[in-house]
Amino acid sequence: MDDGAVQKVDAGALGARPLRYFDFFMAAFVAILLLSNLIGAAKLSTVAGFTFGAGILFFPLGYVLGDVLTEVYGYARARRCVWAGFGAMLFMALMSWVVVALPPAEGWPDQKAYEAVFGSTWRIVFASLVAFWAGELANSFVLARMKLRTQGRHLWMRTIGSTIVGQGVDSLIFYPLAFWGIWTSDQVLTVMVTNWAMKVGWEALLTPVTYAVVGFVKRREGLDIYDEGTDFTPFRTRL
Repeated sequence: MDDGAVQKVDAGALGARPLRYFDFFMAAFVAILLLSNLIGAAKLSTVAGFTFGAGILFFPLGYVLGDVLTEVYGYARARRCVWAGFGAMLFMALMSWVVVALPPAEGWPDQKAYEAVFGSTWRIVFASLVAFWAGELANSFVLARMKLRTQGRHLWMRTIGSTIVGQGVDSLIFYPLAFWGIWTSDQVLTVMVTNWAMKVGWEALLTPVTYAVVGFVKRREGLDIYDEGTDFTPFRTRL
């Protein structure tokens, strides 16, 4: 199909048609996910009186990618990316534990610093895994179902609406599971609500970027997938 000609396609009818950019979006999605959890998940920061988790810095790129995966390639392929991210996070957590647990060489002075940076507790790891899996799948489900209901119109409403739900699920799971009893209850509630509100705000501000990226990829791929007949169960990786 020529560049610029966009064909509306039912998800089940795509078959083995080659996709130009899907693999790149999947790799970028997983990389940003790992960085957000490795670098920013456990750090609190306060800027201009607002307290938030530093992982929010990765949100703009991550959620534009997530929206593109569902909007352009459909729920089943977005679900496949979520499972790939889940597996990558699990492997990262396991290897972080192994590397931190290795006895340091005599005279090596940085073990404590290394433990502080990479030695996340299994409670935080578990919370991250569950929150990511549930939140991302909720986001993709809402976006795909709203696309069917609106017949592909009002992308802004679909991206913001799915973020409200997906990030609501993510925040409600992650912060209480990870930090209740470690942070004060006020800190948990403040960071949970603040991060959720900031992410929804980011999604709204990035709407023009999302429109531009989604439009570009649809034109280059020559397709626009609708999830008619899609099995929306989260417990599978097959297309």
